[in-house]
Amino acid sequence: MGKQRDVPTSNAGDRPVDFDSCRGRTQGDDSDTEVSSRRTFLQTVAAAGAAGATFASTASGASGPYSEYYDEYENVVDVVEAGADDTGGESITPTLERYRTDDTLFVFPEGRYYMDEQFRFTGFENVGFVGDGATLVPANYYDFDGPQYRLFRLGVSYSPGRRLRFEGFDVDQTASNTGIRVIEAYASQRLEVRDVNIYGQHDSGTWGPGMFNVTDPDGQGIVERFRAPDGGEWVDNTPSAGDRWRGPIGIEANQNRGRLTFHHCVLGAFPNNGLYAAHGDGTIVVHGGLYENSNGANVRVGGSNSQIRWPTVRVDSTRPLDQSQRGIRIENGHGIRVHGAAITVSSPDPTSHALSVMNTCESARIENTRIEMAGDDVNHGIVISPLAGETVVTDTEIEHNTAGGHPFWIRESDKQDRVLAEYVTISGEAGDGGGFRDGIRCERDNCRFNVVDVTQRGPGSIDRNAMVNTGSNTVVYRGTYRADQYPYVELGSDTVVRDADLESYQSGREAVCLYTSASNPAFKKNRLINGIRDYGASGVTTWANTY
Repeated sequence: MGKQRDVPTSNAGDRPVDFDSCRGRTQGDDSDTEVSSRRTFLQTVAAAGAAGATFASTASGASGPYSEYYDEYENVVDVVEAGADDTGGESITPTLERYRTDDTLFVFPEGRYYMDEQFRFTGFENVGFVGDGATLVPANYYDFDGPQYRLFRLGVSYSPGRRLRFEGFDVDQTASNTGIRVIEAYASQRLEVRDVNIYGQHDSGTWGPGMFNVTDPDGQGIVERFRAPDGGEWVDNTPSAGDRWRGPIGIEANQNRGRLTFHHCVLGAFPNNGLYAAHGDGTIVVHGGLYENSNGANVRVGGSNSQIRWPTVRVDSTRPLDQSQRGIRIENGHGIRVHGAAITVSSPDPTSHALSVMNTCESARIENTRIEMAGDDVNHGIVISPLAGETVVTDTEIEHNTAGGHPFWIRESDKQDRVLAEYVTISGEAGDGGGFRDGIRCERDNCRFNVVDVTQRGPGSIDRNAMVNTGSNTVVYRGTYRADQYPYVELGSDTVVRDADLESYQSGREAVCLYTSASNPAFKKNRLINGIRDYGASGVTTWANTY
């Protein structure tokens, strides 16, 4: 039998976090469902060996909230009737070990289930774990037996499971030093994880609460309503101090090869990325959810044709050890799409970019996204890294009210891959901290701005520019540009500005400023209030403008 312990008193039911109570249940594909007659069901504790357990068979007993799943498994085990303690006083891992066999669904009735050692099962064809009002209670770091990393290790990279289901569990980590990875899962064909609610900060410094990977390019997985809103502690403040860098990741999926969806997940402040799914070559889909205050990035995604759809990303708190809290970071892939994201950065302390397109991102599209930035330090909005590939930003709004920064910054590069901004609105009142005082800073060749509206005001005597271009072959078509300083500043070459409306808020200030480095700029059919200030540009063309 497992080790005895004092039954803890949980305050999880008193927490203010509002987790919806619905639990989605998805039947397996018809091709994977066996006929119901092959099912056996454990009603009484049967004598069993570890690997070749024989369960008592019954024609009845197939009832309960998960009975719709029973036909998918040869064996159904009620873990309490199998001998597991549901009061939280004795470890249940030995019971799980006794009944560990393939093609089995483990059912956890309402209760509290204490675990002080890892349950490991790899190379299986089909296994499931479902809870009906079940709460998992990890032992604290010092009492955990064996590797102090996980409760459930289900599949490994070199021996994954084929089909895995895990759903319907609360995890009580409110006691000190009980933070641990709840589930680490590798599945080749089908991975389903739903309704896992983690209460309490991950404070032991061990690996973060979830790791998920689909190992076959044709496999699919979903992680739905996996919630860890209390985040994780920095490792130096935990029993694992010195063992790893920074501390736990919220959810990790860096070896994914199939299609893996994260649906309506919730992650609080983790010291080493929130959702980190950037290094596999499969497809990652992030749909909805709330991601807050993590370091590195709150949502960090790569892969082939991955999508980030309708998430809420929020940075409104910075702890003493927090260093860089990017909103969304995309990298290591192609065809990555951000759609409908709502990103808010309002911490008064330094954080980082709201949305980063990294050097290893071969192509990306950002659309229908809303970014709001405020705070007493310098922060940038959308930043395109120098080696990033073709990037499109469309139907997007950026409101920028920080001490300085560029709402939209296309960093200097020798690459010729196009950056297109279309139907983009940039507004706000920001400072000039660090010398960052431009609404759009374009330092790359071959960029185009269609129907872009920029308003840049600075507090007090601070002047900001609407757009500064240092690249070549830039096209600005239509759009409205307003600023305290200059609406448009040119330092590059072979630029065309056409059908645009440019006006400074300063009385008498010109609409355009051309520096000596500017060559062959052309201004056609624009409204240029107070004209152009030319410090010695070469090859200037003007045609059919109004002043």
